Amino acid sequence: MILNLAAYHFTPIDQPADLVDDLREWADAGGLRGTALVAGEGINLFLAGTEPAIHGFLDRLRADPRFADITVKLSHSQRQPFARLKVKLKPEIISFRRDNSSPLDGRAPTVAPAELARWMAQGHDDSGRRLVLLDTRNREEVGHGTFEGALTLPIDNFTELPDALAPHRESLADATVVSFCTGGIRCEKAALWLRADGMDNLLQLDGGILGYFEQVGGAGYDGRCFVFDERVALDPALQPLVDRADA
Repeated sequence: MILNLAAYHFTPIDQPADLVDDLREWADAGGLRGTALVAGEGINLFLAGTEPAIHGFLDRLRADPRFADITVKLSHSQRQPFARLKVKLKPEIISFRRDNSSPLDGRAPTVAPAELARWMAQGHDDSGRRLVLLDTRNREEVGHGTFEGALTLPIDNFTELPDALAPHRESLADATVVSFCTGGIRCEKAALWLRADGMDNLLQLDGGILGYFEQVGGAGYDGRCFVFDERVALDPALQPLVDRADA
């Protein structure tokens, strides 16, 4: 049984190249595979290995005060979903290329998974405003599943989101808009930028789809959630599509 780790954390990193070396050493020591991205703004991790190896990696990471409170998402699979280990230095841990979108400067307001599930069930937020869920992922990811009735956009790259959303902005003015993505990282930037651009009715789903599955299950969600490895997609029980097909 393989334990899969997904995590990101925004924090200033003065010497990101040194952290690249550390992460590679720790992952190699445990035989982990996957991807670790490092930038001056933080880290973004998708790693898999044995349970002791993953927890050992996390223990070493959390011993660094910058990452002591990193939030992780864990799931199991029958086989290793990554072919190799890649640890890379990047300009951004998630590329958005917009000013006023740095999570180092703050965070957009969030809605918890249980609260969103309740809003969807009643059809509006607690103030009676209509609810619109905004999918910030690309069309390939959306094809595997999304929240029922969500606003999806015909984009191939995250950087295209602001322009693709522009024609819808006026029609969303009277709604409470909740943005969401796979694990939450894209909304950390998109929600900040959109609010700075005048969309002050926008919130972000805390923890993304995977956090929603973990805490709530599949209520209001249609399909599976695409993930960036050989598991292809996870169902609301966090079970991989590929494993089920092989069973």
